[in-house]
Amino acid sequence: MKLVEMSVAAYIGTVASDAPAPGGGSASALCGAQGAGLSTMVAGLTLGKKKYADRQAACEAIRGDGMPLVEALKAQVDKDTEAFNLVSAAFKMPKETDAEKAARSAAIQQGTLVSTEVPFETMKLALEALRNAHKLLEGFNTNAASDLGVAALDLLACVKGAWLNVLINIGSLKDTEKAAAFKAEGLAIVREAEELAGAIYGAVEEMVSR
Repeated sequence: MKLVEMSVAAYIGTVASDAPAPGGGSASALCGAQGAGLSTMVAGLTLGKKKYADRQAACEAIRGDGMPLVEALKAQVDKDTEAFNLVSAAFKMPKETDAEKAARSAAIQQGTLVSTEVPFETMKLALEALRNAHKLLEGFNTNAASDLGVAALDLLACVKGAWLNVLINIGSLKDTEKAAAFKAEGLAIVREAEELAGAIYGAVEEMVSR
């Protein structure tokens, strides 16, 4: 059964067990799916409200752009665990002969690359969701302000949690050019995500503190 098809209780129980996966990468993706879902919900709660008549088209677009991101981030939950399993299986390969050692080493590198690419994609998806959520600051149903604030926190947790998973894997990549590219682009994603999430959270905190 896929992780995203489990009940919430079963999923949390699996995470809390001594099984090595699902781990932080899958948990980060789930945070992202929740964050993208919350911001999509806020857009939906703005639709049909006369008070926000001038924001109908914009919120319809935000919702339309948001739902594919929700689905994509949901998919990352299982993809991250599948990537971990590739590496785990590679380390269990035989290493008695030179040929076996070479095959094992190649499999480990391929698994490590996939285990870097998956959380990196999670980061990019969460950043897109944050950009989408940020558009709501131009006007939305303020009764759902706290939901938008939580969306920003979830999406930032997703980006930074996935980033840790990228970092822990690029150290094992023998392709140093790829490792450097992941690091440079990843840092840029983190910085933009921090800025966007901070702006959303700050605006929401001000709204709910009045």
